[in-house]
Amino acid sequence: MYKYIDIWRVAYPILISLVMQTLINVTDTAYMGRVGEIELGATALVSVYYLTIYMAVFGFSVGAQILIGRRNGEGNYRSIANIVVQGILFLVCIAVALILLSAWLSPKLLAGIVSSQRIYEACMAYLDWRILGLLFSAVNVMCRAFFVGITRTQVLMWNSIILTLSNVFFNYIFVFGVLGMPAMGIAGAAIGSVLAEALAMLHFIVYAWRKVDLQRYGFTTRMTFSLHTIKGILDLSVWTMIQNFLTHGVWFVFFLAIEHLGEEQLAITNIVRSGSSLIFMPIIAFASTAATLVSNAMGASRTADVPLILKRSVIMGYAVIVPIAVVIAFMPQTFMRIFTDNPALLSGSVASVYVMLGFNLIAIPACVLFHAVSGTGNTRLALGVEVVATIFYALAIYVIIFYLRADVAVCWSVEYIYWTIILVCTALYFKYGRWSSRKV
Repeated sequence: MYKYIDIWRVAYPILISLVMQTLINVTDTAYMGRVGEIELGATALVSVYYLTIYMAVFGFSVGAQILIGRRNGEGNYRSIANIVVQGILFLVCIAVALILLSAWLSPKLLAGIVSSQRIYEACMAYLDWRILGLLFSAVNVMCRAFFVGITRTQVLMWNSIILTLSNVFFNYIFVFGVLGMPAMGIAGAAIGSVLAEALAMLHFIVYAWRKVDLQRYGFTTRMTFSLHTIKGILDLSVWTMIQNFLTHGVWFVFFLAIEHLGEEQLAITNIVRSGSSLIFMPIIAFASTAATLVSNAMGASRTADVPLILKRSVIMGYAVIVPIAVVIAFMPQTFMRIFTDNPALLSGSVASVYVMLGFNLIAIPACVLFHAVSGTGNTRLALGVEVVATIFYALAIYVIIFYLRADVAVCWSVEYIYWTIILVCTALYFKYGRWSSRKV
């Protein structure tokens, strides 16, 4: 039986790690808010574009995490290393392919869909450097999948602290040009993020070498490239990869639509996005925890524990988010001042902040249940739910932004549609679906 304290022990390191990782984008936004409105808007657009590419890498690791959690719950520890190593080899190859594809395709694609020439140039200045971080992300996401899958999440907290502090340090050097370096603006922010990810990868490797019982998990066993193992991961993760691509792809469409409303509207949207990312991290932390505990419980033949895991994860999500939302609601401009000191952008973001706080309250149960669907091993159904939600989300974007050309705050209301559909579909699955008999 999983108690609240058991959930918290797994969740709080994930929470801290996610907050710290999100601070990479927040740091970029905060620095660009001091560089210029064009750079601030471009960061919003190109960071979501990069995340769409990155999700092909991250989605694969989600399938690996489900397998690792299930094997950990079964007590089949020595098979875990093969999943991790094969996953790293596969993802490094994928990362190289994506970097080469982006170098060829991204300039053509962005030039055709970004209406402002100044924003396009800033986007490419960032992306040319930022895309190289996929190589380090390939290793980092598999290390994260390993530690979350075996419920040893404390290392994520320290890794993320290293990631965040180094990102702040490198951004300061390369964005503004200190310690003899030239001021590189938005390109400097990308370089800083890549170097921070490289340090985070080094920390994961050193920690695993010194602190993990490598023999217990099979890392001392001789391994060769195994298509069978990769196919096993892909059977689960290919749906998650497509699902995550759709999620961030349609989010990129949202920011692209806002960009067509104007440079100032895009800058405001980036500010609100950064604020929403900080609030959303506790939600993702409890959702990720629920998914891995569900996977472990099912591996240990304790499916009766699953409903309680979900209920308590949602309750703890509200316990963390509601107080934060109340504080922000009383001082929205003070909160947004983290990201910019521009009075016009601050005043223009207030209404959007209130809209953002509302949909995050719906996202708490929706996100927990959605991640738990994958935790049961039914990643194909998770993709189906994502497709349905994405279709309605895209239609809402077209009507509200392209057709009505509504105010930025009204544009953010599309998130209510997305999360409500996710919540209804996943709740029906856990009430009526045959999830308890899933084998992976």
